[in-house]
Amino acid sequence: MTKHYQVVVLGAGPAGLTAGIYLGRARISTLIVDQGMAGGQMVLSHKVANYPGVPDTTGAQLSRSMLRQARSFGAEVVTQSRVELIDLTSTPKVLELEDEGRITADAVILAIGGVPRELGIPSEQRLKGRGISYCATCDGDFFTGREIVAIGGGNSAVEEALSLATYASKVTIIHEFDHFQAQPYLVEEARQNPKIEFLMNQRIIDFLGDEELAAVVSVDQATGQRHEVPAAGCFVFIGYVPKTEPLRGVVSLSERGEILTDEDLATDVPGVFAAGDCRRKRYRQITTSVSDGTIAALAAIEYLGRAVQPAVESQRSSHPLPEHAAPPAG
Repeated sequence: MTKHYQVVVLGAGPAGLTAGIYLGRARISTLIVDQGMAGGQMVLSHKVANYPGVPDTTGAQLSRSMLRQARSFGAEVVTQSRVELIDLTSTPKVLELEDEGRITADAVILAIGGVPRELGIPSEQRLKGRGISYCATCDGDFFTGREIVAIGGGNSAVEEALSLATYASKVTIIHEFDHFQAQPYLVEEARQNPKIEFLMNQRIIDFLGDEELAAVVSVDQATGQRHEVPAAGCFVFIGYVPKTEPLRGVVSLSERGEILTDEDLATDVPGVFAAGDCRRKRYRQITTSVSDGTIAALAAIEYLGRAVQPAVESQRSSHPLPEHAAPPAG
């Protein structure tokens, strides 16, 4: 049995949940679908201190709050459910969900986020889950009292290194440049932490260890000097890759696989919008994803009023009811 919604939102991160809040409050029938857990990458933030009006919280707490709010306005939320088929060019849009069956929608908001970027080193695959991780919140406490490496130089890398320092005996931040991309206050906090050391301008070339990680090997890009850093755990924070490969050839993507949108976050497919880290944008923060979710929801509502409802009314007028027939209830 096919169930129809006015809008389906793919992704339950901050962009998707915010879209659900706005759509639900506008009394738009809405389904939010995520193959993982609600909150997306936001769940992994051990501390969120710059969300306006909420001076101190965690990503998990903020995720739960957004989820409750979206549901309170009537949005349905389904997690741990994989999209097995999607047709965004049909009218209406058609989706086949692993557990929910066939779904149709007048409009779709793509808020599918991304996955952690990997280094692409053969030994990385061999030791993934055996010391190499991409989530400090998930795995940091496994390395309590041991030496850890954090790879990267953006906000996420430095934030997570600070988090890991609460568990580890020592954290070495290895970065490919001689300067950080992270906010200066984060870098200063890390420099003041006695457990954190820095190895800059490095290229990671290998991971050592048989059954478990034993060391991270890098080479100085200026001098060629090789460094072998002992580590029981290594956390890689070098960005995210948009989860858009199934959409290639359906909506326009950038050379990096990011969905291209206009200022209203509409894609080049009518009735399809994109929000959050899956679209091409300069800044990726919880607040920018929330902004995207707001804009995409409002644009979808406008689209429904402009394109969908007139089509329904036109269809009704071309098939007038017999004089003796009563109009449908509601």
